[in-house]
Amino acid sequence: MALKSIKGNKLRAFLTMLGIIIGVASVITLVGVGQGSSNSVTEEIGSLGTNLLTLSVTDTESVQLKEDQLDQFNELNGISEVAPIVSGRVTTKYGENSTQVSITGTTSSYLNVRDLSLSQGRFLSDMENELRQKVVVLGSDTASTLFPRTNPIGESVQINGVSFKVIGILESVGSSLGTSGDSVIIAPLSTTQRLTKSTTIGTIYLKAQDEKMVDRAKFQVQGVMTTLFPNLSDYYSVSSQEDLMETMSSVSDTMTVMLGGIASISLLVGGIGVMNIMLVSVSERTKEIGIRKAIGANRKSILLQFLIEAVVLSVIGGLIGVALGLGISKLIEVFSSLAISYSPTVTLAAFLFSFAIGIIFGVFPANKASKLNPIQALRQE
Repeated sequence: MALKSIKGNKLRAFLTMLGIIIGVASVITLVGVGQGSSNSVTEEIGSLGTNLLTLSVTDTESVQLKEDQLDQFNELNGISEVAPIVSGRVTTKYGENSTQVSITGTTSSYLNVRDLSLSQGRFLSDMENELRQKVVVLGSDTASTLFPRTNPIGESVQINGVSFKVIGILESVGSSLGTSGDSVIIAPLSTTQRLTKSTTIGTIYLKAQDEKMVDRAKFQVQGVMTTLFPNLSDYYSVSSQEDLMETMSSVSDTMTVMLGGIASISLLVGGIGVMNIMLVSVSERTKEIGIRKAIGANRKSILLQFLIEAVVLSVIGGLIGVALGLGISKLIEVFSSLAISYSPTVTLAAFLFSFAIGIIFGVFPANKASKLNPIQALRQE
């Protein structure tokens, strides 16, 4: 009888289910996007190397790291390689092609510390850093922009009006944390310091000997910084990839919960819609209820009839919402760069929530119908 009633009022049934459909689809899609983004960020950070340490100076006026102080980091037992960084933005030109990119001044250790590889040519040498040679290694995007039809190796590019020789091209690494790793230029540390008119080192990448020694190496680096810059620990930080992953995962999890919570509100609104329509249905079918009661239907039968009707509406809406949510998630994955995480747990939870809404919001109208006095119901026009 419940199914027959729904079938007899298709449009009203669909509009009743619409809130549930949108709510379930929203929960599945938004939580999928949130979890997918979280997993993507974790993978990106992990791909940089689990034994990588980053020393970042937040106030370069108070904490001025110089090149001659780097030996103290190289001498640490837990550290295998050290790559200091001086960075800035420069305009690079070759012929009629020009682009604005970030320049990274570093040493020969940078390639191994950051686990990068070359597609052409070679990387910087220690001798070139010592002699302040004007040579550069280009990121893959920078190379394709400046040299769309020419082999860059051996060619000269103009960086802020100064001529540099191209000695190598990096393999593409894509974007990490919203920053492209391919729109870069890498030059010797000493040359970049002169070009950017800054001798202060803002970042140092350090490679621990293995994953097990990361915490020990981090403690050693903090010890060196405390010795060099006593009482200035607020102006620099030492972090590992694990620290960064935990922080980003925490932020992403919070965002996922918020997105899921926002989507769940539409489910509650859908439940209120179910209750309203069921109340209207009770009012419309008062005479029918009176006839059923007059020929022997008890209160339990009337209660179950309307409760089942509300639950069926919610369940059908939930199933359509699940299909729609998975379909939208797939389309987002195909037509955008967003990563989607398909979670059976979230999908099942959203469906069960819609089922529960059918029961919760269906009880009141069903209870009202079951309490109707048969004599008064029969008199209803």
